[in-house]
Amino acid sequence: MPRTLLLEVGTEEIPARFMKSALAQLKELAEKTLLEERIDYTEVMAYGTPRRLTLMVKGVAEEQQEKVEEVKGPAKKAAFDAAGQPTKAAQGFARSQGVAVDKLEIRTTPAGEYLFAIKQIQGRPTVEVLREKLPELITSLSFPKPMRWGYGEMRFARPIHWLVALYGQEVIPFTLAGLTSGRITYGHRFLGQGAITLAEADDYLPRLEDNFVIADQEKRRSLIWQQIQELARQDGGRVEPDEELLEEVTHLLEYPTALCGCFADHYLELPEEVLITPMREHQRYFPVRNEAGQLLAKFITVRNGTADHLEIVREGNEKVLRARLADARFFFEEDLKVPLEQNIEKLGKIVFQENLGMVSDKVQRIRALAGYLARQLAWSAERLAELDRAALLAKADLVTNMVYEFPELQGIMGAEYARRGGEPAEVAQAIFEHYLPRQAGDILPTTELGMVVSLADKFDTITGCFAVGIQPTGSQDPYALRRQALGICRIMLDRELEISLSTLVKEAYRLYTEAGQVRLKLTQEQVTQEILEFFKQRLRNILSDRGIAYDVLEAVLAVGFENLPDLKRRAEGVQAFRQRTEFADLITAYTRANNLARHADTDLVDESKFVEPVEGRLFRVLVQARAEVQEALQQKDISRALESVATLREPIGEFFEEVMVMVEDQAIRQNRLGLLKQVSNLAAKIADFSRLVGQID
Repeated sequence: MPRTLLLEVGTEEIPARFMKSALAQLKELAEKTLLEERIDYTEVMAYGTPRRLTLMVKGVAEEQQEKVEEVKGPAKKAAFDAAGQPTKAAQGFARSQGVAVDKLEIRTTPAGEYLFAIKQIQGRPTVEVLREKLPELITSLSFPKPMRWGYGEMRFARPIHWLVALYGQEVIPFTLAGLTSGRITYGHRFLGQGAITLAEADDYLPRLEDNFVIADQEKRRSLIWQQIQELARQDGGRVEPDEELLEEVTHLLEYPTALCGCFADHYLELPEEVLITPMREHQRYFPVRNEAGQLLAKFITVRNGTADHLEIVREGNEKVLRARLADARFFFEEDLKVPLEQNIEKLGKIVFQENLGMVSDKVQRIRALAGYLARQLAWSAERLAELDRAALLAKADLVTNMVYEFPELQGIMGAEYARRGGEPAEVAQAIFEHYLPRQAGDILPTTELGMVVSLADKFDTITGCFAVGIQPTGSQDPYALRRQALGICRIMLDRELEISLSTLVKEAYRLYTEAGQVRLKLTQEQVTQEILEFFKQRLRNILSDRGIAYDVLEAVLAVGFENLPDLKRRAEGVQAFRQRTEFADLITAYTRANNLARHADTDLVDESKFVEPVEGRLFRVLVQARAEVQEALQQKDISRALESVATLREPIGEFFEEVMVMVEDQAIRQNRLGLLKQVSNLAAKIADFSRLVGQID
């Protein structure tokens, strides 16, 4: 009868950030192993708490499925002699496969007739198989920073202290890291009753819960959130959803009990971020707001235990938070004593990158590059002055007490200090926004100043890093260049900034060389080429996520992508036009012209060399279509441009019916090829249609 499989790896406390990946790996590896070993099951579940990783599989068959194996042997002509008797080749093959010679089968293959051995492989008992495979499954798990302990060579997230392996009521015995698997597990470190002997695998979850461990992380998460919401309602407030914090708290404890604490009202005079950051980042507390969204002098935290002595736990948490908020208030008040602009000089003592100078150098480059970008956008002198002020102050908060203590507040505190120092509202907002977007799905800058300073900062970082040979490789991206490139793409697409990527990269590179305080390894041409390839992949990802088909993406990228809004319009236009009946006309016209245009030496056309009237008709329609395409592209109407290209189908068809392109007369041949080249070039203003899957050959 099918039974439940239980595997538990008991450890010292595993960091919360390891857990999501570890549980996903555990489930995936288990499913793969069972499939490969031909062991039937009904459901695989992976559970985890800080002190354990658990695999539970329901409905596991008692033995492997039988397997039929076919092994190809020698050719028939080598396997039997003239009298039809098996040769030594046939006998040796049968012996090696463990079958009788008369059980071998002759089968016809593309290479001729060959002997085959058909073997029925009986399934092994599941316990026997898993005894070999479970240790491999455990050691296959990977972690960001695995540990080695004692005198052993094994590495794991944290030292392993016990192993449970049960198949129904039966122990699956194996040894790993000096431990032997058994049926003994452990409950909560402080509230549990010590060693727990499991009679069978299905006892696992209820027995642990009796010992104050909720092993199912989804159940823990749900309980935590329910308790938080209920407490917030009881205290007249609410807690905003915070999936990241909830995920972390879920993996920090085994038996959740939420509690509400408070702090002195006078701390509410501080900016919200100054209060929330110590609560959330340092203490893992959930801030509480009223129905109007205003922060209350309350917080909710979750303890790893029961409601016993909760008042003592509350007082302890309040005491810790009081100290944190007192520090934050002191830092904030000290920072306000120094005008933000006075911090700029201190940036000369902070290294941006060892080959790229100091942060103060970066600030000067950001100012220059932001000004260059704004002039391309035809900003007024007054706006340029505001922009320069925002760029000058953008990094000034890096040397403040608050940002030194809470680095995640960079930009946020700069904006706050700028407002309190009397800077214009948009300048202050730009200081915060120049870091946007900070991660996938984050908001984009809302002000023009913030947008331009953000682009300048990101282009400076990407160009400098590529110029000194720092490029993302695999999972390594220490300067978050992928994230910054995605941010640039999102901003330029959202704001429809039709500015060439390579122009901005070249200007950023020039500013590095002009400063003379840097040591670059690559030339401007090398840097520009590598960065454009880097951006191409980011654009693939962005537009693919927005529903653009892969072949459409390749078609539009092939004819240029430096103008991002234009790329997006062309991609969306081709994808939409592909669904219309006129698309067949367009692709036919393009394909017939393009196939021969590849042989053209030039796209020059001399009307005096036309021999047949159809050549002139095609040329006149082409000239008209080219004007219409140019006008449509100027008006950003891709659909109309494609319609104009599609009008060439009929005259191209007539052209091919009435003239021979590849005639012996070289002048006439090249003139006709040049005409077709112009047709091909017209379509190429939008996309390389030869890259579309399923297009006409």
